[in-house]
Amino acid sequence: MVLYELIDYSTLKVIWWVLLGVLLIGFAVTDGFDMGVGTLLPFVADTDIERRVVINTIGPTWEGNQVWFILGGGAIFAAWPPLYAISFSGFYLAMFVVLAALILRPVSFKYRSKKPDPSWRTAWDWALFVGSFVPALVFGVAVGNVLLGVPFTLDNDLRMTYEGNFFGLFSPFSLLCGLLSVSMLVMHGAVWLVMRASDDIAQKARLFGTIASIAAIILFALGGYLVSTGFVEGYRITSEVDPNMQANPLAKQAVMEAGAWMNNYTAMPWLWIVPGLGFLGLFGTLILLQTKMEMLIFVFSKWAVTGIIATVGISMFPFMLPSSVQPEASLTVWDASSTHRTLFNMLVATVIFLPIILAYTAWVYKVLWGKVDEETIERDNHTAY
Repeated sequence: MVLYELIDYSTLKVIWWVLLGVLLIGFAVTDGFDMGVGTLLPFVADTDIERRVVINTIGPTWEGNQVWFILGGGAIFAAWPPLYAISFSGFYLAMFVVLAALILRPVSFKYRSKKPDPSWRTAWDWALFVGSFVPALVFGVAVGNVLLGVPFTLDNDLRMTYEGNFFGLFSPFSLLCGLLSVSMLVMHGAVWLVMRASDDIAQKARLFGTIASIAAIILFALGGYLVSTGFVEGYRITSEVDPNMQANPLAKQAVMEAGAWMNNYTAMPWLWIVPGLGFLGLFGTLILLQTKMEMLIFVFSKWAVTGIIATVGISMFPFMLPSSVQPEASLTVWDASSTHRTLFNMLVATVIFLPIILAYTAWVYKVLWGKVDEETIERDNHTAY
């Protein structure tokens, strides 16, 4: 027996499905509050010194938080090549918009303090808002489109044809998901400011965090209602599938079916814990924002983000990218993965390096922890932003 056969191929596929979810949640939990803070910047800070306080709460760590985004993209590329190829091709313009916005963020961080001119700094503050709001919105819209199904087909040689367009991505349901993403991350960013910023900014952040958490509760519940009642059709495999098969999406049969995204919850009722965690986190954040228990609020906020994102993954399993025009071409955990050897080698690397990344990240946050206020900014002349 060769080494990579120590773990069954189908087990490796499930492990990498879980790891992909962990990486995406890690990105949303860490870089998510960065985007939330950037979105709130023009509204919670009135003066230049207040805006510097807001920016410096995330200034030392925002760049490291984007590592999770890179890891997620790399995991998709290596573990699920068809998913990477089809999603990045079909969502090309959307990805371009996101990348342009993400590029605008570091430029805004670096350039806003290069000149003392108020109009110069205000322009870069709004650029930072755009670089934070747009990715939050588009990521949510993308998730909504995945739930609806993406209009692509595969021929017998597995060549993909995308039949949609950029503006077709913005359907009512996908926009609902986009607004849920924005409200969730604004809530998360507001909680971060409550913990890290001075009292005046923290009080404004509490107000916006309360509004955002109420919006997230309503949108999450509405999205669940639309999915459960069949307004949004799900997908179901109708043929036998070999979990150990090599990548070949056309080796199965699948159909669109009202309520299919609820099948996993019907088969395994304990999975209701996942959306329950999302609602618990949202309600807990809403209630605790009215208190002084700052660290506990952040725990509930992270639970909310984790529960909402995990709910999508649990609902869709084993689908990863369903096709709305050719359901049998939909990509699933079983038929869109890399080879057995590739998944095993990647798992070994992950087991070695992911704990190092986690330990280093924890150490950085411990070293850089503390309140940021106007006095600190004025006293510390080498403050970066």
